[in-house]
Order: sequence, then structure tokens, then C-alpha cells
Amino acid sequence: MIHLTAIIGSGAKIGTNVEIGPHTIIGGAVTIADNCVIGANVVIEAEVTVGRSNRIGHGAIIGGEPQDVGFSPTTRSRVEIGEKNMIREHCTIHRGTAEDSVTRIGNGNFLMGGVHVGHNCEIGDKVIIANNCLLGGYVRVDDGAFLGGGCVFHQFMHVGRLAIAQGASAFSKDIPPFLIAAERNCVFGLNTVGLRRAGFSREQRDEIKRAFKLVYLSGLNTRQALEKSRESEWTEAGDEFLRFVRHAITKRGICPLKRGAEL
Repeated sequence: MIHLTAIIGSGAKIGTNVEIGPHTIIGGAVTIADNCVIGANVVIEAEVTVGRSNRIGHGAIIGGEPQDVGFSPTTRSRVEIGEKNMIREHCTIHRGTAEDSVTRIGNGNFLMGGVHVGHNCEIGDKVIIANNCLLGGYVRVDDGAFLGGGCVFHQFMHVGRLAIAQGASAFSKDIPPFLIAAERNCVFGLNTVGLRRAGFSREQRDEIKRAFKLVYLSGLNTRQALEKSRESEWTEAGDEFLRFVRHAITKRGICPLKRGAEL
């Protein structure tokens, strides 16, 4: 199952039923769990842990040095990848930039060809990232998000759960959960189809819509809207949206609503 031309470091830990393609290089500090398939010309270096049943496409580079001018090659940092991810050809996933820091990818994600995951990013579960997306350092993407092809995400930003980013867009502000975002730092409304597919009840969807309208359509600024929200009772769905916004305004802020966009 390991091609004769593959180079495996003496300290590498390789599980059972692992397939490794031709001319692939696995460093000595790498751990690969059972039932993984790794294509040709892949490089996995430094401290990388790959969980069970991952598929890694041809030419991917995992664990490479972060693209940070202040990074020291003596820094020990790592990449942690969960289970059942599809990482397609020529993806790059860089390790953390600070001592003992980590770039982390969860379970059941699909990274299409040419995706770049910068240092210290955190990708949740069941996230889809389409071709040629660029995630700068410290980007966080929560469960079930979909990032369209060719999108770019500024360092330190946050994409909420079940959010959708339209292809060829650019973001430097946080995208709250359950929303559709596009163009340059704009949101266009709720991801109603995604909420239905995720099993959200009508009552949950209505509450998220109520929270959305309060933040974006009430005529209040964001801080005033959050203060107003304390006058109402919220279940988990609405509270998740409001918690995200509350945290975001202390950092990068949230993407505004596109003028003329309808809910």
C-alpha cells in the first residue's frame, strides 16, 4: 500500500490500511491513523497528526512553514487533522506560527483543489471550501459553513456556523452564523435553505430571523441592537446569532447588510 518511491521518515507513525502514493514524502514527526489514502507527490512535514479515513490528493503540502516573516524555523508548532476529511489536490495547510500553536481541521470537511489554509486557522466539522479559497492566518470557520470558489478571508476573521460565502468574494469582517455573504464584506440575508437542510424548525428559523432584523433592520446601531436584545427572551438559535455579534464587535466587527438586499 506504500509506493516504493515514497519516502517515509524513520520516526513516522503509520496506521493500518494506509495507502501512500508515488514520490510522496512523510516526515519523521508525522502520525497518520488507519484507512487514510494519500496521493502522489504529497509532502507532510513537521509535527502533523492525521486522523482516520482521510483522503489527501496529489501535490498537497501539509505542515509547511507559515507564511509569516517573523516565524523562526526553530519554532515547534503543528497541524492537527480530524477524521473523514477530503483534502483535494494542491491544497496547502501550514502549521502554527507561535511555539506549540496549532492549525486545526475537524471532521468530515471537503477542501477542494488549491485551497490554502494559513497558520493557526481552525476549521470546524462538515465545512466545504471550494477551489482556490485563501484563508489567512488565524481564520476560524465554524461547522457547516460553505466558502465559494476563489474567496479570500483576512487574517483573524471568523465565519459563523452554516454561513455561505459566495464565490470570488473578499472578507475582512466577521460573517455571523446562518447568513449569506458576498462581494466585499457584505451580507445579503439568511441562509434559509441551509437552515432547513440542517433540520432547524420553523420556530428556530423565525427566531433567527427576529435576531437578524434586530441587528440589521431595526435602525439601531449594532451596540444599541444588542442592548435592546436583552429585553427579550431568546432560545439557543437566536442567542447563538446574538452571541456571535456581541463577540465580533469587540474585534473586527461584522459584515454590514448590502443596501437594497431583502431578507
